[in-house]
Amino acid sequence: MDFLKALILGAVEGLTEFLPVSSTGHLLLIGHFLGFESTGKTFEVLVQLGAILAILVVFSHKLFAIAKGLPTDPNARRFVLCVLVAFLPAAIIGALAHSFIKSVLFNPWIVCTMLVSGGLVLLAVDEMRFKNTHQDATAFPVLMCAKIGLWQCLAMVPGVSRSGATIVGAMLSGADKRAAAEFSFWLAMPTMAGAFTYDLFKNYKILTMDDALMIGVGFVAAFFAALFVVRGFLAFVAARGFAFFAWWRIIVGSVGFVGLWLTS
Repeated sequence: MDFLKALILGAVEGLTEFLPVSSTGHLLLIGHFLGFESTGKTFEVLVQLGAILAILVVFSHKLFAIAKGLPTDPNARRFVLCVLVAFLPAAIIGALAHSFIKSVLFNPWIVCTMLVSGGLVLLAVDEMRFKNTHQDATAFPVLMCAKIGLWQCLAMVPGVSRSGATIVGAMLSGADKRAAAEFSFWLAMPTMAGAFTYDLFKNYKILTMDDALMIGVGFVAAFFAALFVVRGFLAFVAARGFAFFAWWRIIVGSVGFVGLWLTS
């Protein structure tokens, strides 16, 4: 049954990682009601590797073009610098607050609160009319990327959503919806890889073979589910905005509150 739960949760991770609905929040909430408890709460972080590889596959041609241009193209070097600058705040705060996040914030009540409140924020943002001065995610100014990186730190609280925080931050800084979502994808690569590496380093000694197998099952499910989402998300957001995801958050958070109240 634990492996079936790992399969379900892996699929949930892949389907929600790049949507502004909080994959970690969904994993913690669904895992709570399934009775799934991972060793050191590592599954919820390490299973992200599947989603990381999915986005690497989808963006492989762009990654190759940027890597190829690094020696000669100043724009390629500037873009890599921008992504690293945006990644830095989360890397520092995540390392310093790792224990607090795992022991205190990985809480289903906090998740539901953030899901509902974040949904209301997304509804408000979706109705706002911004000056879309930046339509190319690879050409954002360095200072703008630093601000987006600070927004990403809000996602240290499960239920906020890393992609939701970075997309909102980018739009408030002048990016259109599609460019904001694409930059969130780029920023996900070092952020999720860093979280995976740090969490594995902190917890590898307590993981068992069964833990490794469950993480492997979740990884495969997350990879294929994320492939499906990444390919269609940018077009969906550009055409329809974020209202669907906002209402999804509000409904899931509200149902979660009811479930927690009934089982407490």
